Amino acid sequence: MSRLQLALNVENLEESIAHYSKIFGVGPAKVRPGYANFAVVNPPLKLVLIENPGASDSINHLGVEVESVDAVRSEHERVTAAGLPVWVEGETTCCYAVQDKFWVEGGKHKFEVYTVLADADQMKNTPTAASVATTSGAAVCCAPQAQTVTFK
Repeated sequence: MSRLQLALNVENLEESIAHYSKIFGVGPAKVRPGYANFAVVNPPLKLVLIENPGASDSINHLGVEVESVDAVRSEHERVTAAGLPVWVEGETTCCYAVQDKFWVEGGKHKFEVYTVLADADQMKNTPTAASVATTSGAAVCCAPQAQTVTFK
């Protein structure tokens, strides 16, 4: 099963956890310093909360979590066949998880397609990733630097 991912910048993590726990009727699946995620079954949603005080946009980034590396590859083929530029990150640590992923370039918000391979003890493995900013100026969790991609 695939599910939409919505990663939000929040002012106060604990207050936001309490709020979204009431909305969805479930508690977070993972809580770490400055980070929490919810694996909501109905509707199928991966809600990510990133403590990012002062962010000018409530959306940190968007994405789709898929079931497997094969599904990531399949989505990559579909998206590139549609002519969208992508940046393949491959296996990486992001959001306290080892993931296999790619990013779709363009649009106002960063958009990733990924699968979780394992839990991780650290937020990310690329120290410069947190400094990446969206067009609104908010730090994007684990997003890569913008890449120029040319198709022939």
